[in-house]
Amino acid sequence: MKLLLVCLGNICRSPMAEGALHARLQASPFAGRVQVDSAGTGDWHVGEPPDRRAIACARGFGVDIGAQRARQLQAQDFHDFDWLLCADRANVRDARQRAPAGMGDKVVLLLDWSGVMPDGEVPDPYTGGPEDFRQVWRLVDSAAQAVVARLATR
Repeated sequence: MKLLLVCLGNICRSPMAEGALHARLQASPFAGRVQVDSAGTGDWHVGEPPDRRAIACARGFGVDIGAQRARQLQAQDFHDFDWLLCADRANVRDARQRAPAGMGDKVVLLLDWSGVMPDGEVPDPYTGGPEDFRQVWRLVDSAAQAVVARLATR
């Protein structure tokens, strides 16, 4: 299975979600069997590392996301990935607008698809402080745990 985590700029939420999911998968029977990546719907940060606060937050939970680099969602991603798991409804809308014909159904909310929170959104911590980043980590890590559980029931 191939999963793409999507947010707006690919420097906060989706890199944290990618890191959390990598960590949870590595500690599961699915290590090496599920491909995970992240992207943003916008192009402002392409090539940049995650936000320093996201890196610090993830590091505080034992996960290193510092080597990741932001990239923008591409048309090929809809072919390469089974699911595009978005942080919020605006990301879903923007990703679906980019989707090739007939491929928009694979764009869903991360928290909803994982079973953590029906129709739930991961709030953008960019303009917030450390607690906002910790709240995002708790949400994306819960989603990562739920994704592993979902894979186990397939």
